Amino acid sequence: MKVLVVDDEPQISELIAYHLKREGLEAVTAADGTEALEKVAAERPDLVILDVMLPGLDGFSVCQRIRREHSVPIILLTAKTAEEDRVFGLDVGADDYITKPFGIRELLARVRAVLRRTHGYGRRDGALHRGTLTIDLERRRALLDGRPLELTAKEFDLLHTLARHPGRVFSREELLRELWGYDFIGTTRTVDVHIQRLRYKLGDQAAKPRYIETVHGIGYRFRDDG
Repeated sequence: MKVLVVDDEPQISELIAYHLKREGLEAVTAADGTEALEKVAAERPDLVILDVMLPGLDGFSVCQRIRREHSVPIILLTAKTAEEDRVFGLDVGADDYITKPFGIRELLARVRAVLRRTHGYGRRDGALHRGTLTIDLERRRALLDGRPLELTAKEFDLLHTLARHPGRVFSREELLRELWGYDFIGTTRTVDVHIQRLRYKLGDQAAKPRYIETVHGIGYRFRDDG
């Protein structure tokens, strides 16, 4: 799922985006109200985190304009703590409200709660969507462009492990321990072989990967294009 973060302070928007990606969400950012409206139209996010104190068009006005055309859930983010400001924010269409300074754990909890209410986020089926690739944990199947991939059990587990944490680098040793176990008698070459087979089935190329990147001297990661 995609989250649009709107804040005129880059360090705040980058911090939020970083933690959203660690949650397995895609994050895009905007620095002002006008850019936010453009990104909502172009990116079609599943959630907007919107700072109220923006230059030019303030967050309340942006929220109102979004609501005229879109039903995307909105969490307002602001330093204002007065009750009338919170009530006004909810009245103009916000789904939730959190004040600065905030704890990142609280913000992520609010994000999960809103997405759960509006999109069924976090359902037990564990389906992941990465571009045109869908990984359905409950049915243990992967679809690419709507077509099922013929994966072995280990290939599926390897793909799911990497795709669940886009951008995170996994060492070969870490993947070997997690997927084959501590008592496995073998070498890290086992991981390389499975990655090679998985790339072939994904139509991926090591030189120009769409999905699985090699981090030389360390291991592999699933591409994070958020």
